[in-house]
Amino acid sequence: MSEAAPNKVYNVLFLCTGNSCRSILAEAIMNRIGRGRFKAYSAGSMPTGKVNPHALDLLEQMHHDTDGLRSKAWEEFTRDQNPDAPELDFVFTVCDNAAGEVCPFWPGQPMTAHWGMPDPALATGSPAEIAIAFADTYRMLNNRISLFMNLPMASLDRLGLQKRLEDIGQTRDAPAATAE
Repeated sequence: MSEAAPNKVYNVLFLCTGNSCRSILAEAIMNRIGRGRFKAYSAGSMPTGKVNPHALDLLEQMHHDTDGLRSKAWEEFTRDQNPDAPELDFVFTVCDNAAGEVCPFWPGQPMTAHWGMPDPALATGSPAEIAIAFADTYRMLNNRISLFMNLPMASLDRLGLQKRLEDIGQTRDAPAATAE
């Protein structure tokens, strides 16, 4: 990435199967904390067609802009389906199912990495327990995105950057302690 211009805005796509929780949270987080340096998108291989209401509630509580967030198919980011699809610099899968699927050809020859984490949509229990699952996912994504955004992009070669992206995906973020 050492050939990157100093003012380059990097396009990042977050993928998940349903594009209703994790990838949506990641898109919102990166678009807020990476504004001016990163433009985030999200998509799914089999989108649910709606954003999980718990994800929207959490983002609104955290004062994120939720306008325009929607569950969409990853084909929207291919030139076959969308000639105006952005050239992507990075593609991150945030669920194990999407990581195992054959992805489309992405414009821009992006670097890829898997940053898998548990699906908060599968959380059961009281409303408080479900809220904790979403908050944990938000925290883990926020940590990984912060690590990514602080990488010295201009000084890393492609191989070094790829190693760092993979290392971020291996970050073990312990869930928050819950009261018994």
